[in-house]
Amino acid sequence: MARIDQKAFYQNNYETYGVSAEGVAWHSTQTQKRRFSAITSCLGDIKSDTLVDAGCGFGDFYLYLKEKNRLPKAYIGLDLCTPMVNEAKIRTGCKILKCDILKQTIPTADWYVASGSMNLLTHIETRIFIQRCFEKSRRGFVFNLLCGKENAGEFSYWAPHDILKICKAMGAKVQIKEDYLEGDFTVAISQKS
Repeated sequence: MARIDQKAFYQNNYETYGVSAEGVAWHSTQTQKRRFSAITSCLGDIKSDTLVDAGCGFGDFYLYLKEKNRLPKAYIGLDLCTPMVNEAKIRTGCKILKCDILKQTIPTADWYVASGSMNLLTHIETRIFIQRCFEKSRRGFVFNLLCGKENAGEFSYWAPHDILKICKAMGAKVQIKEDYLEGDFTVAISQKS
């Protein structure tokens, strides 16, 4: 069970802030784009790859890739929140599915990415989310998490070394990127050849 009701949390953010970075619980468009930049730097050339955005929100990552001329061959977005799914379909023109990544079948793709998608999950749910996305990726999974000490609040925090252990136990090659934004880190896990 999530720390809080994710659907209600994001529905409330959407109703309060509309289609914006704040609507998906980021402080600003600038910090959201910094996170996207860190994720993108771990992907390399994806123009002939398929990519699933796990927790796509309004499709902002797709729009970021488009702006940077880095679009994949195919993009699929997954999200829990109906208004976000509907908005992402309009904004991207791509296949966007309403989906609970922890419980429902998810598609196979070359890459999975997730920006902020695990910030409301418990540590056990985060492990399951990472495992499921990694298993469905042919090349790898790139995601970010909040860095810090775990507490009883709304958001989940991780120490990079704890995520490193979890990912190595899955048999993945692991790269951790820090120092691009205070309180945040990006993890790239890839299939061993």
